[in-house]
Amino acid sequence: MPESRGKLSSGTVLYRIVNDAVEVLLVHPAGNYNRRAPWGIPKGAPDAGEDLEATARRETLEETGVVVAGPMADLGYVDYTRSKKRVHAYAARAPEDAQARCASWEVDKVEFIELTRARRIIHPDQATLLDRLQQHLHDRVDESIPEVASVTTRG
Repeated sequence: MPESRGKLSSGTVLYRIVNDAVEVLLVHPAGNYNRRAPWGIPKGAPDAGEDLEATARRETLEETGVVVAGPMADLGYVDYTRSKKRVHAYAARAPEDAQARCASWEVDKVEFIELTRARRIIHPDQATLLDRLQQHLHDRVDESIPEVASVTTRG
């Protein structure tokens, strides 16, 4: 991975499939000053010695209460255009019984959102991660994964 430009963060593009549509779990930052802020993936800074995948799992749990125990696919990173922040992301399928909630003071909303709407409200610099999720799901399409083969990834 190229050298980070500044602050490093890692998070999860957690998805589920509902009625043949992909939904992603997004969070909205808390605080009156964030009232109009865009939504984003659950993410945060790695602890000392913590690898980025472990950070993504921990931050998802801390912000949404959802345990990501299954496999994760590396989606690479995005660099924010205005700041020097680099966000590394992993795709993971949400557990069947996922009950997302605001589990941290850092977020005031947590919601699974269909991809088309997610593109409109996500932080502009994170939108590329939705494209990468779509590509990841497209690459997985085969006879052994029928629920993914029938998914519409419109947007």
